[in-house]
Amino acid sequence: MTPLKRFTNLLKLDKKDVYQILFYAAFAGLISLSLPLGIQAIINFIQSGRISVSWILLVVVVTLGVAFVGLLSLMQLRITENLQQKIFIRSSFEFAYRMPKIKFREMYDKYPPEQANRFFDTLNVQKGSAKILIDMSAAMLQTGFGIVLLSLYHPFFILFGLLLLLLLYFIFKFSYNEGVETSLKESKFKYKVAYWIQEIARSSSNFRKKNNFEYALKRNDVLVSEYINFREKHFNVIKRQYLQLIGFKVLITAGLLLIGGFLVIAQQMNIGQFVAAEIIIVLVTNSVEKIIIGLESFYDVLTSVEKIGQVSDLDIDKEINDENVSLAEINLETDNIIYRFPGTAKAVLNGVSLKVHQGERVAITGGNESGKTTLLRLLSGVMEPENGDIYINDGSFKKLNKELYRSKIGTVIQGETTFDGTILENITFGDPTISEERLRWALDNVQLTPFIKSLPEGLDTHILPEGLQLSASNTQKIVLARNIIHKPNVLFLENPLDKIDITTANKIIDFLLSPENRWTVIVSSVNNYWKSKCERIIVMNNGKIVEDQSI
Repeated sequence: MTPLKRFTNLLKLDKKDVYQILFYAAFAGLISLSLPLGIQAIINFIQSGRISVSWILLVVVVTLGVAFVGLLSLMQLRITENLQQKIFIRSSFEFAYRMPKIKFREMYDKYPPEQANRFFDTLNVQKGSAKILIDMSAAMLQTGFGIVLLSLYHPFFILFGLLLLLLLYFIFKFSYNEGVETSLKESKFKYKVAYWIQEIARSSSNFRKKNNFEYALKRNDVLVSEYINFREKHFNVIKRQYLQLIGFKVLITAGLLLIGGFLVIAQQMNIGQFVAAEIIIVLVTNSVEKIIIGLESFYDVLTSVEKIGQVSDLDIDKEINDENVSLAEINLETDNIIYRFPGTAKAVLNGVSLKVHQGERVAITGGNESGKTTLLRLLSGVMEPENGDIYINDGSFKKLNKELYRSKIGTVIQGETTFDGTILENITFGDPTISEERLRWALDNVQLTPFIKSLPEGLDTHILPEGLQLSASNTQKIVLARNIIHKPNVLFLENPLDKIDITTANKIIDFLLSPENRWTVIVSSVNNYWKSKCERIIVMNNGKIVEDQSI
C-alpha cells in the first residue's frame, strides 16, 4: 500500500469531519474572494467624489465578511482539534492492541521498543493533517475560485489560470516521488539515531570507558551524517519547488501589471476592476505559495503514516471465538513439528512428536542449540511451527481460541521482566477478582513476602521497567508470582529460578512440583534439582527427542 493510499484511508475514518472542514474552507474562500468585488465597488463610489449610503453599507458588508471568515476559520480549528484527538486515540490503542499480539516471526529481526517508538509519528500525522486540511485545502479552493473569478474580468486571465495549473501539475509530477522517497530515508535514519541514543542510555555503564565512549560518539556521527545527507536531499526537493514558484510569481506579477495597466489605458477595464483583479491575483499567488510550502508537511504526513503502517501491517494472532471449547484440563501433543528461525536453513526442531498429559511434571534437557527452548516456546504458543501441528485436547492449536488458552497457562520466558508500575500491578495486572488470600498464597510460595514486608510502601512500591531498582532474584520471584496467581493448568518455565540462591530456589521448586498443585509443569533449566523432582525427563539433541524417560 502506498503512503498516499494509507493517508486517504486514514481520512476516510473521519470523512464527516473532513467534509465539514472542506465545506467551511470553500465557504471562507468564496467570501474572501468576494471582498475584492466589494473593494472594487467602494473604489468606484470614491471616484464619484461623493459620500453615499451605498458606500457606507459596502464598507460594513466588507468588514462583516472579514469577521465571518475569521469565525469560519475558528470553526475549522475546532473540528481539526477533534480530528487530531481521534487520530491520537486510535493510534495509541492500535499500538497497545497490536504489540502483544504480533507474531514472533514478524518481530524476529526487530527490536520491539524501536517499533513502539513509531507511535511518535502520530504527532506528525496530527499536526500535518490539520495543516493540510485547513491551509492547503483552503489555498487550493481559493486558487480555483480565484481563477474562475479572474476569467470574468477579461479573457486574458484565463491564460493566467492555465499557466498556474500547469505549474502545479509539473511540480507534483516531477517532485512527488522524490520528495516522498527522501522523506522516508530521512525518517529511517532519524529512528536509527534515536535507537542508538536509546542503546547508549540502556547500557550507559558500558560506555563510560574512554574507548567505548568514543565508539558511541563515532557511531552516532555516522548515523547523524546519513540523516543530514537525506535531510539535505529532501530540502533540495522543497527548494526546487519553491524556486519554480518564485520564478512564476515574478513573471506573472510583471506580466499582469503591464497587461492590466494596458487594459485600463485601453478602457477595457476600469481602475476599480484593475485593483480588484490585482488583489485576486495576489491572493491566488499567495495561495499557491501556501500549497508549495505545505508540501513539506504533506511529505512528513505521508512518511509518518507509512512508518506507523509498517507496524500495523505486521501479522498478528487471529482471534478465534469457539465458545464450545473447554480447557478444564489441558493435554498437549505435538505431531512431527519442524521449526526454522526466519532467514536460517537449519531446522531447530526436526520432526518432534510427544504427548504431555494434565498434571505431569516434565523436565526438558539437552545441550546448547538442542531445541529445548524452542520446543517450550512452541508449546506455550509464543511461536508457531513451520510444519506439523500442535494439539490441545485433540484439537489443533491453529483452530483454538488462543486468548482462552493463554488464560489457562503460565509462561516464564528467559529474560521476562517487570514493567513500569507497582509491585501489585506487576503481579495482578489490575485484576480486581484476585483476593488478598490468593495474593498472599502466591507471595508466600515464591518466597517474596519477606522482601515485600521490608518495603515502606509494600505492594504499592513503584518499580521501573526491567526492575532496575530490584535484585535479579526478586524480579524473578515477581514474574513467577504473576504466572501462578491464577492457578493455571500448565506452567511453562524457562530457567525461571537461575538468579535465585540454591536454597530458596529448591524451596520454590518443591512448592511448584508438590502434589497439592494439579498443574502441569514443563521446565527447561540448568538446575539439576528440577530433574530429581520431575517424573519425566525428555532429552533433546540436534532438534530431536533422543530420550523420553519416566521416573
